[in-house]
Amino acid sequence: MRNPFRYFKTSTEVIRLAVMMYVRFPLSLRQVEDLLHERGIDICHETVRSWWNRFGPLFAAEIRKKRSAQIRAGMQWRWHLGEVFIRINGQTRYLWRAVDHEGEVLEVFVTERRDRKAALNFLKRTMKRYGRPRPIVTDQLRSYCSAMKIIGNAERQETGRWLNNRVENSYQPFRRREQAMAKFRSAKSLQKFASVHSSVRNHFNQERHLYNRKNFKLNRSNALAEWR
Repeated sequence: MRNPFRYFKTSTEVIRLAVMMYVRFPLSLRQVEDLLHERGIDICHETVRSWWNRFGPLFAAEIRKKRSAQIRAGMQWRWHLGEVFIRINGQTRYLWRAVDHEGEVLEVFVTERRDRKAALNFLKRTMKRYGRPRPIVTDQLRSYCSAMKIIGNAERQETGRWLNNRVENSYQPFRRREQAMAKFRSAKSLQKFASVHSSVRNHFNQERHLYNRKNFKLNRSNALAEWR
């Protein structure tokens, strides 16, 4: 495989740092430029935009590939599915999201509608990558039930008032990131960034409430070393 950084004069470490800062934290392009300037790295904010557009999907694909292999090798636990409204140039789009029992994002998908066809495409896309789960928790949207009847998974669907809080909470980091970016300009850019953002967040989300301070610091250092 060819080195994707072969035509860039900037070091790989700086590119990875810039992409990580912009995608992971609710920062604007100019804020990332200022933070890198404080570290002695003089670049333009448009350079940060170019880097994340070029390398963000590559980094996210590496993370998803590793995560997919781990999930397929183990036991399939509960999935949580949900969707939120996104306004793009005055038009409503729907961002579908699937998270596992630990709260890690499995798949994101942008559609114009939230009917049975959209739900079916979302389920097929997710199951193709991660396999079939046991129970699937959803809200009261009828499109899920119709799509699962076609797939043959209707008996595994679970609905409840608070059962799907895990997927609802997973939207909060993305909503904060959306505000920092001053909305999106197209559904294509939304799909691209949401996919990259979810993968990067999975990589650095160490669930600190499950570990003591010592183990959390160790896991955080390992995640950062692996990213570099």
